[in-house]
Amino acid sequence: MMGLALHWLDQPLTWLYWTGLHVTGWKLIGYTGALMFGGRWLVQFVASKRAGKPVIPRLFWYMSVVGSLMTLSYFLFSAKQDSVGVLQNLFPAFTALYSLQLDIKHRGWKRDKASH
Repeated sequence: MMGLALHWLDQPLTWLYWTGLHVTGWKLIGYTGALMFGGRWLVQFVASKRAGKPVIPRLFWYMSVVGSLMTLSYFLFSAKQDSVGVLQNLFPAFTALYSLQLDIKHRGWKRDKASH
């Protein structure tokens, strides 16, 4: 049922034809998730550089959760349906959600500054 409802995401994005690339909606979701998941390290680097010590800002966990879920959805629902990709992204999604929950519990909901 889910596959039929999201079938339109398997179609090539016509507005990207000029690039010569064959990009579907699912690939765009997968690319965005991968960039977000990788980009979280840049966020962590900048926060640590500013603090002068290793810190993990809350944005790191948000990017981890969103990036993991986006790449996980790509591997679950796209035409790719790759079990290796599912396994590769399932564990990080759960650990990022758990770490985000701990961060909120430890530092409060509105506080975003990394203090440890």
